Amino acid sequence: MLLAEDDRAIRNALERALTLEGYQVTAVADGVEALAQAHRTPPDVLVLDVMMPGIDGLQVCRVLRAEGDRTPILMLTALVETQDRIAGLDAGADDYVVKPFDVEEVFARLRALLRRTSEANGAPVDVPKQAPETLATSDRLIEAAGLRMDPQARRAWRGARELELTRTEFELLELLVRNAGIVLDHSTIYDRIWGYDFGPGSKNLAVYVGYLRRKLDEPGAPQLIHTVRGVGYVLRED
Repeated sequence: MLLAEDDRAIRNALERALTLEGYQVTAVADGVEALAQAHRTPPDVLVLDVMMPGIDGLQVCRVLRAEGDRTPILMLTALVETQDRIAGLDAGADDYVVKPFDVEEVFARLRALLRRTSEANGAPVDVPKQAPETLATSDRLIEAAGLRMDPQARRAWRGARELELTRTEFELLELLVRNAGIVLDHSTIYDRIWGYDFGPGSKNLAVYVGYLRRKLDEPGAPQLIHTVRGVGYVLRED
């Protein structure tokens, strides 16, 4: 694991906690060191502070993604506005934790990221049963509501347009497509995508759904992801 955090107290405390949790941690103090270390010894997962001097966490994330590096990235941020969180997702981050954070939440999100990476590399994926009347399948593709997805290649299309999705966006959309027409409650989605229910106060899911909607929406076309107030979300083509 590579940890980049410019605040020495936070960096040292988090390095100790992660080491005690069983991770092998390389800790650096800024984005320049983070990029250099990632190029020297590619880690299994990165934990990046957003606000760092010189090259910040968002820039590190953009550089790695531009190079084709798909290593899971967890962002640490003191920025709580939705647009700030979206900026991190847009840069290619897979998840984020808002400061001040509980270290147990960091552990939970890291476990979920590493589990999803393992599943994407061939381990079995546990998902709810899909409704056969709404889901069309081929040897590789799954289709519903005008969407096509290739889980093996991790590619997705709406009509003829290919969608540019982050890891988390892809897995969220795949879950919705596999359960098209079924209302999935918040706790089910959190469990399937993050492996942990962050509680009713978390806006994590709403941020990802909003960002995914922006990538799916087309002028004059129906909205595909619908909010069922007080329950969760459903994929359907009205």
